[in-house]
Amino acid sequence: MAIDALDLAIELHGTPIYVYHEIVHNKYVVERFQRSGAIFVENLNDVPEGAHLMFSAHGVSPEVRQVAAQRKLKTIDATCPLVTKVHLEAIRYAKAGYTIFLIGHEGHDEVIGTMGEAPEAIILVQTPEDVEHLQVADPARVVYLTQTTLSVDDANRIISRLRAKFPQIANPPKDDICYATQNRQEAVKLLAKGADVVLVLGSQNSSNSQRLRELGEECGVRAYLIDEATDIADDWLQGDETVLVTAGASAPEQVVQDCLKHLEQRYGATMEEHIVREEDVHFPLPRELRKDRGPTPSVVE
Repeated sequence: MAIDALDLAIELHGTPIYVYHEIVHNKYVVERFQRSGAIFVENLNDVPEGAHLMFSAHGVSPEVRQVAAQRKLKTIDATCPLVTKVHLEAIRYAKAGYTIFLIGHEGHDEVIGTMGEAPEAIILVQTPEDVEHLQVADPARVVYLTQTTLSVDDANRIISRLRAKFPQIANPPKDDICYATQNRQEAVKLLAKGADVVLVLGSQNSSNSQRLRELGEECGVRAYLIDEATDIADDWLQGDETVLVTAGASAPEQVVQDCLKHLEQRYGATMEEHIVREEDVHFPLPRELRKDRGPTPSVVE
């Protein structure tokens, strides 16, 4: 959705168009948009007043929204709805007087945005060991939330420790880890047992892609995280019979297909597709773009 939103924003408003942080954590996608005239910034002072600014899929804090408004920026919010769900949960629990344990990685764009919703109420928990040092005023009013791109197994290990230390801990009605992340992790778990090597298409700063690589290694298989097919080294595959290819949630399908073609042409590979979960979830474009684009014409046949 965020990628489609930036494509449409460029079509509607032209360039330059500014994006706060990378639109998604994928090198291929970011470089394509840079060639199209998108400018990715880490500081809103780098955006001219009145310019169009898109918030990335990872979400932003209220402070960022306030600064954007002060600079009279025309904002387009491409935050993933699953991330917005976590933000709303943080706001709701903070207002109810809970201490919130946010399970995630320090410095990740999503974590920064979520913690900005209620900084006085949120404590970041990165490892099971962190749980031992947690102290709160009221152990009966605590809740955990999670970054959407975590390893399910890693998150569950931390959650188990939290439940042991805080038996009354609350949790959101539905898991925060996104369906695309969970599905890919499930697929690697099931299929890595029959593979000699795992290739994960995704960028080094993609949290969910890194988790797939780590999961492959935990299954006892050599696993590599690559941006594209040209990153594959010949000595990774010599003598190997089966290569499992998967991709991070924001890796474009074209990159996946290019990798498969490379394996066929260079190594004589034959392909088998394994479907573990069908995905049919679609998110609407940001309302700002739906408004700018106008009504969709009806078609009568």
